[in-house]
This record gives sequence, structure tokens and C-alpha cells, in this order.
Amino acid sequence: MAIRVYKPTSPARRFMSVLTYGEVTRKKPEKSLIEIKKKNAGRNKQGKITVRHQGGGTRVYYRRIDFKRDKADIPARVATIEYDPNRSAFIALLNYADGEKRYILAPEGLNVGDQVVSSAAADIMPGNALPMENIPVGTLIHNIEIKAGRGGQMARSAGMSAQLMAKENGYALVRLPSSELRKVPLNARATIGVVGNSDHENVRIGKAGRKRHMGIRPTVRGVVMNPVDHPHGGGEGKSPVGMPAPVTPWGKVALGLKTRKHKKYSNKLIVKRAGK
Repeated sequence: MAIRVYKPTSPARRFMSVLTYGEVTRKKPEKSLIEIKKKNAGRNKQGKITVRHQGGGTRVYYRRIDFKRDKADIPARVATIEYDPNRSAFIALLNYADGEKRYILAPEGLNVGDQVVSSAAADIMPGNALPMENIPVGTLIHNIEIKAGRGGQMARSAGMSAQLMAKENGYALVRLPSSELRKVPLNARATIGVVGNSDHENVRIGKAGRKRHMGIRPTVRGVVMNPVDHPHGGGEGKSPVGMPAPVTPWGKVALGLKTRKHKKYSNKLIVKRAGK
């Protein structure tokens, strides 16, 4: 996938870049696999904002993605490679031999006309899904299940992949993109290959309007607010935060505070945390 840059006809165009979408073969999604995506602008059922800086944006349909890959031993042909506005990766439309259609994440190297299958006896080829116990050590994988049958939850964004490092005592040891080492049950499924559209991280937004199209509203720094609006606010001229650690508008520590639950079920499966 290539990156397209623009002639600097304006300050925004000078730094803007977009994907060429050379891999995409179809613009409109499969009607049977889409549903209305309701917007809430970061508000809960009471109408109160619980997630700031969300709202607006272009209307999009949600594409139902098959993260479980539970249609076993039935081959499927790749019909199209499509853009999905709900994620950074591209998606592939599969036409199964029994007539069913499903979307999956499109890995690098998967082309229209290729055949994929979810099976314990599948070949180690991009797009095929297998239980971890049937995948050779050292293989790059994505869309990895944490619990068997739950569906892939790890390594799903553009350009991401994990590596199978070892197998022992009923678990597979996987190195995630964050460098975290984690155990995964051997009966959990994963898909072979690296998620496609790896150039996504190289795209430069270029102007504020593109962020608004994505449904992201402006973010105002606390230090430029008044004291009544933020703990960082106030002071004469340009002033520092003025406290031991940056805090949220409600006074809670914003940087360095661990928020992970102490009794999370998967804590015992983490062998080495990221960055350690």
C-alpha cells in the first residue's frame, strides 16, 4: 500500500497524506453484513458525557466481522478486499462453499481469488485460522483468542502481528506487538499472517477537518483554562501545571496511575508485561 502526498496549495495540504487504496477492490459493502451504527457522542443513557471529545463525524455502517472463525473445515474464496471505516485494517469478503458470506480481517498477501479455511489441518498460509496447538513455533499470527471460542481479541489493527514463541503445559507463549509475553490456551484460535494496511501509521492527517470527519472533537489543554474549569488553570501568563502530577478535570491523577483491575482473570497469564 502506497502513500499519496499533495502539492502544498494550502498550509493544510502541505503536510497532508492519504492512502492510495490500491488493494481495495470494491467500494460498497455487502448489504447482508452491515448494520446501522448508532452515535452517542460519548454520552451514556442519562445523556451525560462520559467520554470527552467525541461527536459528529461522517455517518458509517458497521461491518460485522467474523472474529471467531468458527466455520470449520469449509473452504472459502476471497471475493473482495474492502475499506472499513470502523477500523484501521482492511477487510476481506469470503464466499464459503455452502453459500454463506462473511467478513474477516485482510492479512498481508491475501488477494482476490485466494482460498482460505478455518481448520485444525489447514496449511500455514495467510488468512487460514488454526488452533494454537497446530501452529508451528515462530509463526506470525493475528486475531488471537484469549479464551477458546470467544473470538479474536489481540493483534487486530493494521500492520500488527504477534509471534508464537513456545508451547508447554497446555498453553502457548505469545509475544504481542507491545513486547508483552502472554500465555494463551492451546485450543484457542489464531489467524496466520500479519494484518494488512501497514502504511496506516504513516498517514498524516494534515488538517483539523479530517479529525472532525472521524468523530473526534477538539481537545483543550487544562493549563489554558480558568481555575473554575480545570485544576491546571489560572496563573499570570503562561504557567506550569503547578502540582506534583498532572490531573484530570476532576482531580484524579492522569499520568502514571495504574487503572488495570487487580483481580482481572487474565493477569495470571501474563509472563512479562510490556516495557519491562
